[in-house]
Amino acid sequence: MTTWLQFLARNGAKTNDGALLSVADVHDEPTPLTNFVAPLTDLGLIAFTGEEAAHFLHNQLTNDVEHLTQNDARLAGYCSPKGRLLATFLMWRTADTIFLELPRALQAAIQKRLQMFVMRAKAKLLDVTESNVILGLVGPKVATALAGAFPVLPTSPYAKVESPAGTLIRVADALDAPRYQWITTDAIASELWPTLAQALQPADADTWRLSEIHAGVPHITAATQEQFVPQMINYELIGGVNFKKGCYPGQEIVARSQYLGKLKRRMMLATVPAGDVQPGQEVYAAVDPDQPCGMIVNAERLSATEFACLVEVKVAAVDAGTIHVGSAGGAALQFQPLPYALTDPA
Repeated sequence: MTTWLQFLARNGAKTNDGALLSVADVHDEPTPLTNFVAPLTDLGLIAFTGEEAAHFLHNQLTNDVEHLTQNDARLAGYCSPKGRLLATFLMWRTADTIFLELPRALQAAIQKRLQMFVMRAKAKLLDVTESNVILGLVGPKVATALAGAFPVLPTSPYAKVESPAGTLIRVADALDAPRYQWITTDAIASELWPTLAQALQPADADTWRLSEIHAGVPHITAATQEQFVPQMINYELIGGVNFKKGCYPGQEIVARSQYLGKLKRRMMLATVPAGDVQPGQEVYAAVDPDQPCGMIVNAERLSATEFACLVEVKVAAVDAGTIHVGSAGGAALQFQPLPYALTDPA
């Protein structure tokens, strides 16, 4: 168990076999989606160093890495040669390192795959998950809670600031609330946790993931690898694809999808009254019950009887009638507005 998890356990968190189970008090309803702080121990970090690290990643990912500055962060995808997403990342850099953040469950395989293509490039990959703490913070009270560590907060999504307390990235807002990720050391996180826990509601990673759903930001999981071209999950709409950069695995297919006209599949936000909803579940249209018309991308419990989810689906099927989880007789999705417009390529 890491020093950070040991600290959380001493302060009332529930752990099991070195994994964090919960830092939140047990409630009948989930934590409110604002003014909370959540340890994101389900995320992993890969650090890239070396004089050719940026060039190497630029040739592997869907976004521009060579022009990534120390003042901003970006989303990026990693595709198979067929243009299907193997992983999605939050990406940022410091003076000498580029970081890729992704679900910890995918990290080892993705890191191994990237390592295969380094070959003679002057770049090194290192798993730095255990030497960093990642916290998700949401709400207007975050500014007060972090005032001692970050006198100035990043003012727009995907802006980034550094201080002796670490890296602070503002990510996409959700439900009109600002959201941040703070990457720091276990010593600093442990020192400042009492202050954070007093100003903000301690929450679990699933509450953070729920805020990601409301922000319309998808994440590839083990159940959805190689299922989606980036546009199918709106990745170009939220800044995860750069169509002016050079080639990368699957680039030709991604570009073709962009420029062939109206996109037939999109990701939408929905709620569903169901006992359980999981990424990778197929969804069905009532008007065409024999074949799936889409797939759940991400899902988290919204209340005791309801889930919120991001679902990739045929646009025509949504226009034609109700969409159901698991089968045409399953629970019906109730579509909600995304925080951004679903536009087609010009």
